[in-house]
Amino acid sequence: MAERSFASEVEDLRLGEGEVFRGEGILAITKALLQSGVAYVGGYQGSPISHLMDVLADAKDVLDELGVHFESSASEAAAAAMLSASVMYPLRGAVTWKSTAGTNVASDALTNLSSSGVNGGALIIVGEDFGEGSSIPQERTHAFAMKSQMWMLDPRPNLPSMVDAVETGFELSEASNTPVILQVRIRACHVHGQFTTKANRPPRYTMQEALQNPQRDLNRIVLPPASYLQDKQKLNERWPAAVKFIKERRLNEWFGPEEGEVGIILQGGMYNSLIRALQYLGLADVYGDSKIPLYVMNVTYPLIDDEVAKFCAGKRAVLMVEEGHPEYLEQAVNTILRRRDINARLEGKGMLPLGGDYTADVLTKGVETFLEAHAKPLLGNRSPMPTAAGVLSNPKVKALADVVPQRPAGFCTGCPERPIFAAMKLVEQELGPHQISSDIGCHLFSILPPFNLGGTTMGYGLGPASASAFNVASKKKAVSFLGDGGFWHNGLSSSVGNAVFNKQDQVIVVVDNYYSSATGGQDILSSRAENERRSTNNSIVTAVKGIGAKWVRQIDRTYDVGKMRDTLKEALTSNEPGPKIIVASSECMLNKQRRVKPLFDKAVKNGERAIKQRFGVDEDVCTGDHACMRLSGCPSLSVKHTNDPLKDDPVAAIDQTCVGCGNCGEVAEAAVLCPSFYRADVINNPTRWDRSVARVREAVIGFLQRRREARRPVFI
Repeated sequence: MAERSFASEVEDLRLGEGEVFRGEGILAITKALLQSGVAYVGGYQGSPISHLMDVLADAKDVLDELGVHFESSASEAAAAAMLSASVMYPLRGAVTWKSTAGTNVASDALTNLSSSGVNGGALIIVGEDFGEGSSIPQERTHAFAMKSQMWMLDPRPNLPSMVDAVETGFELSEASNTPVILQVRIRACHVHGQFTTKANRPPRYTMQEALQNPQRDLNRIVLPPASYLQDKQKLNERWPAAVKFIKERRLNEWFGPEEGEVGIILQGGMYNSLIRALQYLGLADVYGDSKIPLYVMNVTYPLIDDEVAKFCAGKRAVLMVEEGHPEYLEQAVNTILRRRDINARLEGKGMLPLGGDYTADVLTKGVETFLEAHAKPLLGNRSPMPTAAGVLSNPKVKALADVVPQRPAGFCTGCPERPIFAAMKLVEQELGPHQISSDIGCHLFSILPPFNLGGTTMGYGLGPASASAFNVASKKKAVSFLGDGGFWHNGLSSSVGNAVFNKQDQVIVVVDNYYSSATGGQDILSSRAENERRSTNNSIVTAVKGIGAKWVRQIDRTYDVGKMRDTLKEALTSNEPGPKIIVASSECMLNKQRRVKPLFDKAVKNGERAIKQRFGVDEDVCTGDHACMRLSGCPSLSVKHTNDPLKDDPVAAIDQTCVGCGNCGEVAEAAVLCPSFYRADVINNPTRWDRSVARVREAVIGFLQRRREARRPVFI
């Protein structure tokens, strides 16, 4: 169950010739694929392109009408390998995944694909994500484009440009027999706009035709001597063909005046932010007309030497706006200028940050520094409009940093993974701290307070593999965690299979929340929901036993902290050889709420009896030691002041965001903390019996309260 349904929006994918599409960037890219005659699409979800996979899944009827094959790939490597269909056949194919996190996984297949070359157009849509909000290391897909010699498009972030990039990307791929990477940043994925549509095109050559007419060409198989010939083709045929196509089709763009003492070269994806920066400086208007010459690289690899040289010739200085590091483009442009004896000074990293997210504020500072050094008169038209830098320099705003605490990402309210790590903390209180290896996924939040568990993260599904070096004789066992998404992505073979094969004496906890939750709640092999288009309900326990694991335990309710604690302790103290595997299963609370809330609201609206559980803390019983929070960290568990003069500290309190998972009370009971937690059942549309019981309870409780008040001594 994906976090968002595009069932209504996908109807816009049926728009025909000359109609106007209005919507989000992801939907526009999907429409462009259909307009381009794509034959097959695959990929693996991950921000910022998760919604592209969700759109394609919701658009199955549209795809079926056109004869387009779509599937959710098991990993990015599986997606990249799909493109082999375009090696021998004139089939247009597209795959998608998240940035270098996915490209790393897919790199083996991409290396062979780029060596073989393609017959049909092959497009790789990569969601790039820079800055402190990114969930992965700050690396660049550009390095893979250069390494394997695949062309890279980085279009301006508006719908017409992105749609054109998809269509011309296929054409460029076919003209040069080379896979093409289309890079889209998070802002491009979610930008809204409009463009004039074309009619959807069924594939000119279908998958069925390919199966009925199998083809093979030894020169496209990556084996010597063909692999050496393929490398020569890259340099002598494919590269020149790509340069010719890019120049003739004018894929890169010029804006602003034709002449100028200074100029700016930028990646296409940086265009919107740079224009906003120039507006702040009074050097561009609201329509994007710039007073400084701009050379926009909608194709960032390969560079077109003639265009770069022409733009820089006669200029005193040029600023290279290149997001990400290292500065591949800056180095390449410098090489072009030196080889052609063009004396324009090239600025880039230094005036702009070495890394991070190039926001409009960051670019404003960088452009201003550049112009101060090389064209100060242009700054006479600066706008008085305050930038974010000006706001942040305000002393009152700065003072907030000392008062407002940091709020790092954490588990959601009611998350079933929280009690797993609460149980681990309880075990460590008894057995001492352990070496814990983490993995990619929601469970990685365990490294933060209040749990502070986990030391390393090596890759998706590689948690147990990263504990392999600790397979030595010791009084303590290594512990590792991985999620169900990571388990099916890479973990079954690379982690669990590796542990079984090497008879590792470690404890492996598979966190099974029924979905690929961290990427948006997509179904996976072990999802419990029935899926007409996918095979689900495949047991993780059966899978690990199938590759030879002997010590395996299944926990069907992770909120049972006591059972979770005892099972972890059993695993850590077991003398049985081989890995000890615990499959801890409970449904992701976010997805559960998305599924249950509409049903609950419908039942209430229809007058049906419906119960919602709420938890609370009896402030008369709570002592205010807050131990419950140190073992839970639930966002709905907070503190409030009490009027009791005998209590110095605020007492625990549960706010209205509580979803009734019961974890706080379970933790309190398992840790033998206190009896202050209680559960209240809120009954909607109560029956006569419910009302009668409520009246009796109120009468009894009222009587007891009045009697207690009467017995309370009065001090004079």
